[in-house]
Amino acid sequence: MEDEIKNSILKTGTSILGIVCKDGIVMAADRQVTAGNLVVGKNFRKATQINDYLVVSWTGGVSDAQLLSRIIVAELRLKELRSKQKPSVKDAASLISMLSYRSIRQFSAIPSIVGTLIAGVNEDGTFELYSIEPAGSIVKVEDYDANFGSGMPYILGLLERQYKKDISAKEGINLALEALKSSTQRDVGSGYGIDVFTITKDGIKQVIEQTIEAAYKDKK
Repeated sequence: MEDEIKNSILKTGTSILGIVCKDGIVMAADRQVTAGNLVVGKNFRKATQINDYLVVSWTGGVSDAQLLSRIIVAELRLKELRSKQKPSVKDAASLISMLSYRSIRQFSAIPSIVGTLIAGVNEDGTFELYSIEPAGSIVKVEDYDANFGSGMPYILGLLERQYKKDISAKEGINLALEALKSSTQRDVGSGYGIDVFTITKDGIKQVIEQTIEAAYKDKK
């Protein structure tokens, strides 16, 4: 019965990443969604801007990620209304950490398992990147991270060799592209699109929005 439940869970093969630069954060993700060996979606935005100062990337169950996203948007807005100031990036990461911790430890036939990268700009203009693993632990990222997506080994392998501590956001965009290209070429759970965001003191911008389409050519 346990194996049957595990095999029936909708899972996502995923490539997400965050890169800390000297002048901002670069966040990127692919768009493919899989259920086992079957591709069930080719245009799912795994990196999204959830308000005017935060970008979040998810890996894990699609429904779990969507629900968690809606909850944190609402909770952060309530906190802002009550305190009369925007929650910090760390506040948002701590909220996700708490929800992830509770979800995976409550008894359920199909537990919620979601890994998260969250980056944003604080009111003082500083920017931060946090990684929350599926069990709920939270880590402030000082260089780069890919959480626990299926493309993680390929992404980290490339970033380990090419990342530089004083990299600019412009350089980070190109590095993120190369990391995602590496992952989508080798990881069967990743592909079909690329989204890249920059988070700086000037705000959030989506700098790349691409689809990856197969092209079939007749052999002449």
